[in-house]
Amino acid sequence: MGFTDKLNKYYAENYIKKYGDRLAQVQGNVVSIKVEEKSFLGILYRLTVTLLVKPDRSKNITKCVFKKRRWFKKIDFMQISQGNYLLVQGLKGKKGKENREQIEIMNIRNLTTKKDLVPIEGKEPKVQKVKTKYR
Repeated sequence: MGFTDKLNKYYAENYIKKYGDRLAQVQGNVVSIKVEEKSFLGILYRLTVTLLVKPDRSKNITKCVFKKRRWFKKIDFMQISQGNYLLVQGLKGKKGKENREQIEIMNIRNLTTKKDLVPIEGKEPKVQKVKTKYR
């Protein structure tokens, strides 16, 4: 095991130790999506995305929020439409706080279009090449 592997393992263990009880994941269809983009003097860009996801075989609806700030560059967000089938990974709010019921989004995997917000290492879906014969 190299130095970078040990460092990655150390960070992963500490992250799970700190946030392990708050990690959450929701899989279901998108009921509503709201995207808010704001810029301040063209220098600071802020993106807030609010998703309402209805999990499989459930009556309740989960609110998921993605917030990001960036200097000097616009923030790109993936294409999501109402009715898409998503896997949302993130952190639940702290107990006793007002946002304890919503999930703070860390990654989204759109299972309808097979795209990710943050690319995941590992096996990528293979693209099949179709051979055709021209005469």
